[in-house]
Amino acid sequence: MYVNTDPLYVRRRRVALGLAVVLVLVLVLVGLVQLAFGGGDEAAEAAPAAVHAPAQDDAVEVAAPAVQPAAEQGEEVGTADSELVRIQRITGGLTPKSVVASPGGLVLAHNMMYSHTITAYRADGARVRTISDALDLADHGVEGHPGTSKGAPVEGAFSPDGRTAWVSQYSMYGTGFEPEGADACRSAKGISNSYVYEVDAQSFEIRRVVEVGAVPKYVAVTPDGSSVLVTNWCSMDLTVIDTQTAKVTKTIPLGGLHPRGIAVTPDSGTAYVTLMGADRTVAVDLGAGTVRTFVDTGDKPRHVNLSPKGDILYVTNSGEATVSKVETATGKVLAEAKTAADPRSTAISPDGSALYTVEYGASRVSKILTEDMSVVDSEATDGLPIGVAYEPTKKRIWVACYSGSIIVFDDSRAAA
Repeated sequence: MYVNTDPLYVRRRRVALGLAVVLVLVLVLVGLVQLAFGGGDEAAEAAPAAVHAPAQDDAVEVAAPAVQPAAEQGEEVGTADSELVRIQRITGGLTPKSVVASPGGLVLAHNMMYSHTITAYRADGARVRTISDALDLADHGVEGHPGTSKGAPVEGAFSPDGRTAWVSQYSMYGTGFEPEGADACRSAKGISNSYVYEVDAQSFEIRRVVEVGAVPKYVAVTPDGSSVLVTNWCSMDLTVIDTQTAKVTKTIPLGGLHPRGIAVTPDSGTAYVTLMGADRTVAVDLGAGTVRTFVDTGDKPRHVNLSPKGDILYVTNSGEATVSKVETATGKVLAEAKTAADPRSTAISPDGSALYTVEYGASRVSKILTEDMSVVDSEATDGLPIGVAYEPTKKRIWVACYSGSIIVFDDSRAAA
């Protein structure tokens, strides 16, 4: 075999050999680190899935409304020091009962009763998809309802990785379903069971459907992603769904009228559920399926939120026009914020320093500092504000107004 002895080629061979030796040493060191500290396939499997976020160059159905005021207001500060600034109003075929934001910048509005849609938005307000709630249940293995059935989206919850959302349907319309349920129900008699839909957050297709109770309202996914919880307003129970199999694993009677809000502890072991028609909040042991009375905070407790650590529970009392701060270890009410008429849903900032509550009877949204429960800001919305979400990628508050719009506020900056 001929070997070129020209000095230039000799130097090149020496450099190449040196690089090869370095590469081998690096690979050996990486292998030793993986053996010492874990890694390989097991580590890759254990790594959390990437959070889905809509790309800015994705096709959109409707462009984002212009931000007004266009200029940013003041310097960027923490949530405890920022002020709400109204920047957008979104309209177009909406009857939003609620709104929910994913960790990665996708927002869903659930257009209940006769709109039969879920609308999906980027964090900047561009509408990326309108999802119909019409489907053939037979395609999902459900018998007895041939042809097209429709729902009525109420509430939704994203999986921890943001890849799917679970959406409750107040009532179903189609062959084999009884007339729609009503909020005035005293039992499930004469009301058909309804369903929750699992929606893919990238394709926006309805992947799976699960039968739950009569008139399902709130939906929550446990922090570990293993279960979906659904409160059934007229069945007076809690449905627990396994997210892997999309099968119901438990149906837990709650012992009181009209269950609604759900908040789950960080360890996924306990769910706090408001019984709006019984004026109390219960604690549900999700493993044992047992229920105990936790706290009575006032008339018509509707929505609940937990602090990031799970040590504080916040309860909106729509009949009292208050929001209560409750210690989870003792059930003691520590403080209370006074709001305008009929506070409905609340959202909590990721750092736990602020609550945002919509005041249905006053057409406004208020910001409450959780440290002392002081109301530090209140801003006008359109009529009948009923749902609210904190969008974390832009630090914006989305308010769903049942009158037909979504109002967006920035909450990242100090007052100008």
